[in-house]
Amino acid sequence: MPRSNRQPPSYRHHKASGQARVTLNGTDFYLGPYGSRASKDEYDRVVGEYLAAGRRLPDVSGVGSTTIVEMLAAYWVFAQQHYQANDEKASKELDNLKYAVRPLKRLYGSTLVTEFSPLALKALQQRMIEEGLSRPVINSRIGKIKRVFRWAVSEVLCPPSVMQGLQAVMGLQRGRTEAPEPPPVEAVSAEAVNATLPHLPSVLADMVRLQRLVGCRPGEICRLRPCDTDRSDAVWVYRPFQHKTKHRGHNRLIFIGPQAQEILGPYMLRDPDAYCFAPAESERNRLKQKHAARKTPLSCGNRPGSNRVRKRIRPVGQRYSASAYARAVLRACDLADRAAHKAAPSIAVEDRVVDRWSPNQLRHAAATEIRRRFGLEAAQVVLGHSRADVTQVYAERDNGLAAKIMSEVG
Repeated sequence: MPRSNRQPPSYRHHKASGQARVTLNGTDFYLGPYGSRASKDEYDRVVGEYLAAGRRLPDVSGVGSTTIVEMLAAYWVFAQQHYQANDEKASKELDNLKYAVRPLKRLYGSTLVTEFSPLALKALQQRMIEEGLSRPVINSRIGKIKRVFRWAVSEVLCPPSVMQGLQAVMGLQRGRTEAPEPPPVEAVSAEAVNATLPHLPSVLADMVRLQRLVGCRPGEICRLRPCDTDRSDAVWVYRPFQHKTKHRGHNRLIFIGPQAQEILGPYMLRDPDAYCFAPAESERNRLKQKHAARKTPLSCGNRPGSNRVRKRIRPVGQRYSASAYARAVLRACDLADRAAHKAAPSIAVEDRVVDRWSPNQLRHAAATEIRRRFGLEAAQVVLGHSRADVTQVYAERDNGLAAKIMSEVG
């Protein structure tokens, strides 16, 4: 297989005219008298713009010949490099970008960027409303579309006037649109967690217990490794190698107290660079339990290890992703609710006994408890927020305390 040539285009002599030239994507650009300082400066300018545009030919005829689908294809190449798709958060951002530009590509793919107007963007906005998307999701996706056009302006793929027109399109405002509001994320109750834990594999159950105590994000609990945990003091300190605000230069410290250490201790005995909570270990435990409940004699059927797939289509990963963690919790909630209905047949099937909850609600529950016992600033420090107003989204106010105060004062 031939290797691709990533060297810059060469500065060459056109003997017939005596000029210097460079060939970009099959097109010759003449730079002036060969060997002159002016021709070399022109070469640096032309090649520099060519490489900055991702080895695309400069639009010498002026902006206006690029279609929406060509602009999206160029932006996708940039986004894959910018967001570094090997990271979980970056991969999620790329997925969100796909969902955002999908209607733009479907409805306006063959349209020139110069013909895309604010009315067209409003039409996309209305289309998202009709699809039933919530107001924050629509505003986020419209913002991503604007970001694509803003990048296209910097790459001379879109005239600035188009971007200025799109910026005039306002986001949807609360109470002034048909788009629904998403339900607020509330803290999960201890009863719901305790009812769900018996229906989770032991590894995932320990993840839930640990996250409820330390109040970290789901992705941070999934990335936990022994090498990232300082165990020299009475309170351990976990420094995630990847976290939500790392690109902003923020440090993230997660403090692990005695109760959490008791849960995490056995997982610290593995290889320092291995993830503490591994799906492979959970799968081994599941197979052991399945074998223990086996009714078929060992002389009949398959023995343990004799029915292995040589090459799995989806191999077991080294760690859980935040989405896989959330799906496992939701499945356990449904199993717990089914078991509750089985224990109490008088309850209507449509009435849930165990509410569905997500791992992110464990963070809300921890924040609410810390705020109630130690105050808002303590919750801000534990959650790793740079501003207290962000913490208030996670930590609910103690209305009972307000009622007690007013019973004495008012």
